[in-house]
Amino acid sequence: MNDIKTLKGWIEKGGKVVITTHQNPDADALGSSLGLSLYLQKLGLETTVISPTEYPGFLTWMEGNDDVVIYTEEMDAEIENMINEASMIFCLDFSSLDRINHLGEIVRASGAKKILIDHHLSPENFYDFSRWSTDAAATAELVYELIVEMGDSHLMDPEIANCLYAGIMTDTGNFKHSNVTRNVFEICAQLIEHGANISEVTRNIYDTNSFDRLRLLGFSLNKKLKLIPEYNTAYIALSKEELRKFNAQPGDTEGIVNYALSLNGVLFAALFTEKDNLVKMSFRSSGDFSVNDFARTHFSGGGHKNAAGGKSEDSLEETVIRFENLLKEYKKQLS
Repeated sequence: MNDIKTLKGWIEKGGKVVITTHQNPDADALGSSLGLSLYLQKLGLETTVISPTEYPGFLTWMEGNDDVVIYTEEMDAEIENMINEASMIFCLDFSSLDRINHLGEIVRASGAKKILIDHHLSPENFYDFSRWSTDAAATAELVYELIVEMGDSHLMDPEIANCLYAGIMTDTGNFKHSNVTRNVFEICAQLIEHGANISEVTRNIYDTNSFDRLRLLGFSLNKKLKLIPEYNTAYIALSKEELRKFNAQPGDTEGIVNYALSLNGVLFAALFTEKDNLVKMSFRSSGDFSVNDFARTHFSGGGHKNAAGGKSEDSLEETVIRFENLLKEYKKQLS
């Protein structure tokens, strides 16, 4: 259902609202969630933003961050009560409930109205209302358009604008990705009109590195970057021990894969990070090669055409070997 009058009717009834987003939230996930939360509060709703996991410290400057509830097993019963008491659940920046881990089944079982706002491919049909478009560069873009469609652009303020600008800025790679459109720039212009401080947002996200994070980046590029020229591919693989050596925190590996993609001639880049019982992967590509299809087919993942993620339950070494062997199947596409 996409009728804005229906959504307005649900909002006018009031009540408690839960907003949740995907695990390991990035700036679009958190920015769109907090921006929406601040807007709904202005309409008189009681909102709670719930994150399935921790997120990087360079995102904690956003207005409303101090009230975000982060899921832990110890809080399981309390968070389940929050979700069950909600009249509406807004699901932002993810297309299937398995992207919010344990929260997924609680949300699925809830009798609340479920509203999906997302720009990823192949959404799961669990919602009662959606604002979904793969043409959008960021979920924050869709949140802005929803506020305007609701007739509430006058409620935009600098705090909301900063949150939404952060989401758009980062999901476009600081406006350098192919998903940048005229609409993106027009919305950002409006956000600036509403008080977005673009220099402050940029500094908070890109220029607040810890000493350990920069050391990890240097190590990754100096010691771990591997180029496979016959497939126009480059990758970095980081073990648990290496991540511990540099005291890696949530978000410290964010963006490292883009350095691999920046190599001259590289069309496909990957970052492998070893967790306790899992290897997480970030894939990036240039041009027509779809890392979304690659991730979905081989590594239980997905995302966008040129930016996707995946996972493997094999060891780090086995996962990397499998990845290298798979490249042979894509040699023509990567030429």
